[in-house]
Amino acid sequence: MTKRLNAKYKINRRLGVNLWGRPGSPFNSREYAPGQHGQRRRKLSDYGLQLMAKQKLKGYYANISEKQFQRLYKEAVRRKGDTAQHLIGLLESRLDAVVYRMRVVPTPFAARQFVNHGHVLVNGKKVDIPSYMLKVGDTVEVRERSQEIPMILTSMKSSERETPDYIELDSKGYKGTYKRMPELSDVPYPVRMEPNLVIEYYSR
Repeated sequence: MTKRLNAKYKINRRLGVNLWGRPGSPFNSREYAPGQHGQRRRKLSDYGLQLMAKQKLKGYYANISEKQFQRLYKEAVRRKGDTAQHLIGLLESRLDAVVYRMRVVPTPFAARQFVNHGHVLVNGKKVDIPSYMLKVGDTVEVRERSQEIPMILTSMKSSERETPDYIELDSKGYKGTYKRMPELSDVPYPVRMEPNLVIEYYSR
């Protein structure tokens, strides 16, 4: 296992969950935090639970930066209605998140890199910014010359995940339409996410 891949999986052990539900995660055999005292788990305070919820949600989306996460939180607060639901909808509106949901890549980290390297078109135009916010009705497409990348072919054949119904794929699966902004119950998280605790964390 490479150092980079091992670092990703340390997030699982630190948070105490198999964050992406992957069968190859070392957490499946070592369900405790890394380090000398990893097996000592203490009861968390309210603040600790809120922090854990934030770290879990941030970590799931390829461990996005605190600055980006706070920006999404502020936008969620600005909108009318349920702030927690808005936060989830905004996270799922990121270009890298939709690429991951389309199953053309195996992980959110791979989705970020895939977008960065210019393999993705949005409404027919190349976009290489993983945090690009999609609008309802936007189409996301893998560039034709990128469709034969072995990682894509392997990921699309995998039965590990399914594409949620708020993304409509074409018959070949290389192109998807972002149909609507989802709510928490629509998102196929492998673990329980608690965006309400995240809102409490930032509202302190």
